[in-house]
Amino acid sequence: MSKTQSMIRVGIAYVCAVGAGAAWFVWGPGTGHLWADALVADLIATVVIFVASRIHRNSSFYDAYWSVIPPLLMLAWSMGSGTPVSDSRALLVAVVMLVWAVRLTGNWIYAFPGLHHEDWRYPMLRDQAGKAEFVVDLFAIHVIPTLQVFLGSLPVYVVVTRTERGLGWLDVVATVVGLGAVALSFAADLQMYRFARVRQPGQAMDRGLWAWSRHPNYFGELSFWISLALFGLAADPATWWWIFAGSLAMYLMFQLASIPMMEKRSLERRPSYQDVIERVSRFVPWPPRSAG
Repeated sequence: MSKTQSMIRVGIAYVCAVGAGAAWFVWGPGTGHLWADALVADLIATVVIFVASRIHRNSSFYDAYWSVIPPLLMLAWSMGSGTPVSDSRALLVAVVMLVWAVRLTGNWIYAFPGLHHEDWRYPMLRDQAGKAEFVVDLFAIHVIPTLQVFLGSLPVYVVVTRTERGLGWLDVVATVVGLGAVALSFAADLQMYRFARVRQPGQAMDRGLWAWSRHPNYFGELSFWISLALFGLAADPATWWWIFAGSLAMYLMFQLASIPMMEKRSLERRPSYQDVIERVSRFVPWPPRSAG
C-alpha cells in the first residue's frame, strides 16, 4: 500500500474518531462536568482508532493521535465554557498549541512511510504480552497514552474556564518555553534526518543538539507540556498542587519507558552508542564530557 493510500485510510479513521467523540460530547447524556465530558469523548475517539488499528493490524494508526487531539480538546472546552474569543491568555495558549501540533503532526506525516510500516515498539509489546496482546494493544498502546495526553492538557481547561486573572510575567515565561520547546524539537528532528541520510553503518548520532543530549527531541516535548502547566498556573495559582501532574507523567514515561527502550535498541544496532552514553547527557541538554 502506497503512502498516499495509507494516509487516506488514516485520515478516514481520524474523521470517524473525531466525529464519534464530538457526537457524544454534543448530544451525549453528559456527566455534569465539562472536563469529564471531554474525557469520555476522547476515549470514544481512541476506541475508534483502536478498531482501525486492529482491522489493519497496525497500531501506528494511533501515532498522530498525540498531536491531533489536544487542539480539539481546547476547542471543545472553549465552546463549552463560553470563553470569549478576546481572552488574551487563551489566545496565547492556542498559538503555542497550534504551532506544536502542526510541527509534530507534520513530522509524523514526513516520517510515516505507509501502513506497511509499524513503529517497532508496538509488535515488541504485543509479542511480550503473549495471549494478553489484545489487552496490551488496547491499553498500553492506545488508552494509556490518551490518558497521559489528556492529563497534560488539563491546564488548558483551567485557562479557558478561569479567565478572571490578567496576563502576567508567568504567561511570558510559558510562551517562551512553549515556542522554544517546539523550536528545539524541530531542530533535533531535522538534524537526525540529515544525519540518517549520510551516516555510516553502526555510526551513532552525536552532533548538534544530540551532542548535548541523547534525547533532545524528548526534552523539547516535555518542555511543551511544562509550558501548558505554567499557563494553567498563571490562570489559577491555587492549582499549584496538581497542575504539573501531566508534565510529571510525561517525564516518567520518557525516563522509565521511551528512553530505556530506545537506548537498548541503539546499543543492539550500534555498539558505538556506548561511547555516546558515556559522554552525552541522558536528557537535559548539557555540555558533553570529554572522551575517557
